[in-house]
Amino acid sequence: MNSAKPPIDPVRWHAPPVEPLPEFPGADLTLVDVPGGDPEDVVVDADGHLWVGARNGNIVRFAPDGTAPEVIANTGGRPLGLAFARDGRLLICDSPRGLLALETATGRLETLVTSIGGRRLTFCSNVTQTADGTVYFTESTSAFTIDRYMGAILEARGRGALHRLNPDGGVTTLVDDLYFANGVTPTADGSALVFAETQGRRLSKYWLTGPRAGSVTPLAVHLPAMPDNLSTGADGRIWCAMVTPANPLADRLAAGPPLLRQLIWRLPDRLQPKPEAVVWAVAFDPDSGHAVSGIKMTHPDFSMVTGLVEANGRLWLGSIGGPHLGSVPLP
Repeated sequence: MNSAKPPIDPVRWHAPPVEPLPEFPGADLTLVDVPGGDPEDVVVDADGHLWVGARNGNIVRFAPDGTAPEVIANTGGRPLGLAFARDGRLLICDSPRGLLALETATGRLETLVTSIGGRRLTFCSNVTQTADGTVYFTESTSAFTIDRYMGAILEARGRGALHRLNPDGGVTTLVDDLYFANGVTPTADGSALVFAETQGRRLSKYWLTGPRAGSVTPLAVHLPAMPDNLSTGADGRIWCAMVTPANPLADRLAAGPPLLRQLIWRLPDRLQPKPEAVVWAVAFDPDSGHAVSGIKMTHPDFSMVTGLVEANGRLWLGSIGGPHLGSVPLP
């Protein structure tokens, strides 16, 4: 109910400019139903099976060709970003439950992180593990859960962060003040993490090795869409799910009086601004940041790509726009 909405504390914020990307073609899209709906992310295990987290909390495994869905577990929350650990466990970002790990053979769930610095981790967004075994994860906002993500967008405050899970179970915050931190994936050579800021409309590198270790540099900025989850392709390119195009009206609202956004927040959900429905995914060169491949199209039954992975000769697409897992021939 709208009466239960938490308050927002918006500030004036000037959105980044928009620079166009190459016009990539559409593709022949195949859809499969997901038990529980809206698979926000999709990953592949060592045997080629596909795994998604559904809106109702289900963790679902598919055969390598996208058939034979099997519900392996239910988190009791909303699973978002996923990643396989080196030991075979499935790492799960869940809102509001935190960072979880699933033993895929037994369905047993373990809680890894529920709080950071004495406050609850309520919007864990995406996770990855590097070759040395270190787990990194993003937090989209410290103020809201996934169900109230629009509150974070309307606030336009940098409440997101990139964190590291330490061997002792503690958490170190590596980068903060991020504008809706989202996808995170290592470069193929392990030199850096690439992470996305959905509201900031940019991809950045957090360097893990070399003279720039511990610093952040831009990779792709002024994106014309809202970047979501990321994955590293077989050739090292960085795949980025573009959930929806940048909205000029939303940008004007962010720069305007905060009171107006407070009024919009109080509207019933059905009257709130809705994202434009497209199917959009772009691959970026990990060094230059240039867009090197992608797809862009509309489809009557699929939109709002939020996760993606290369597997079995196809690009698999998760979405919060409907109950399907999509796939196209690998561009």
